[in-house]
Amino acid sequence: MSKARKYLSLDGEFPMHRGGVLRAPTIAYETWGELNSRADNAVLIFTGLSPSAHAASSVDDASPGWWEEMVGPGRPIDTRRFFVVCVNSLGSCFGSTGPASTDAATGQPYRLTFPVLSLEDVARGGWEIVQHLGIDRLHAVVGPSMGGMTALAFEILFPGRTHSLVIISSGARSLPFATALRSLQREMIRRDPNWQGGNYTADTMPITGMRLARKLGMVTYRSAEEWRIRFGRERIAAEREDDDPFAPDFEIESYLEHQANKFTGQFDPNCYLYLSRASDLFDVADHGASVAAGLAKVRARRVLIIGVTTDFLFPIYQQRELAELLEKPGRELEFVELDCIQGHDSFLVNMDSFRPVVSRFFAAVRGSVASSG
Repeated sequence: MSKARKYLSLDGEFPMHRGGVLRAPTIAYETWGELNSRADNAVLIFTGLSPSAHAASSVDDASPGWWEEMVGPGRPIDTRRFFVVCVNSLGSCFGSTGPASTDAATGQPYRLTFPVLSLEDVARGGWEIVQHLGIDRLHAVVGPSMGGMTALAFEILFPGRTHSLVIISSGARSLPFATALRSLQREMIRRDPNWQGGNYTADTMPITGMRLARKLGMVTYRSAEEWRIRFGRERIAAEREDDDPFAPDFEIESYLEHQANKFTGQFDPNCYLYLSRASDLFDVADHGASVAAGLAKVRARRVLIIGVTTDFLFPIYQQRELAELLEKPGRELEFVELDCIQGHDSFLVNMDSFRPVVSRFFAAVRGSVASSG
């Protein structure tokens, strides 16, 4: 458990966007830097589906964060200037209340009694943290992937509370292709006999389902061109250790196996199911008569949208759509199309492409934000 992790336990009931309530839920978060005297230099980060709130290392936790090269002193989101807050999504298993948490009413894990989770609930969890920290208006809200949709939900639910908005490799809603992929991942978990209708135990986890879901996820996160350049037709050097005639032959198979084994045991299967479905349920059009009407509620004065040409989970035309619909008089909007071969995961692994864009956006207001006042 990260020593830098902080917790906010809410009082009373937390009404869920699609019905039901949570009683006194907990939201986990981490912070870097200092809030200035005007309380106007805060940057709120929403994560993708699987990361914790540990976006970067700190004095309290020196372990590398999931966005280590983006957040920190002298980095694009510079913690010498900004007070950075990263929130663990409600419904996750890294400190925030989710299906794996104990329901105080029963003394048992929520499991599938957890209410339907929406990204609007995740966004509201972030707002609760912001209020708790004494912040009335954020300098920026940042969200990659699922976090980008959550950031849009935040902007729509709490308009006028953010000066700048950064959306990375995301969109206004899940497209049928992405939903189909995530649906198959969820079925892989649910078809594992050990899932037991969500009532598995620590000793009987649906490991096979999680491994398969993770492998499919890794295929969707990268691009065919990267696989071609990185692995080609390379064979596994080691000899077979079993008699399985269909055991892996190729390096790409070995890579997927490694990623699946690394992920298994780190993430709770029910939490994965809930967050995956929350991604598919989100649609900006639910907040208006259309996507355009929903996005019209965004009030941020500066907007940066970044997309990657090889991303087929959130194709580049989804970022173009956001840019076109968010452009309006009086708003500074920048749309950047990056030609990275790493697909959807580029924002995590191709920092040479992403750092200059994000750094330029945050540096553009250098004179108006100071880390202390």
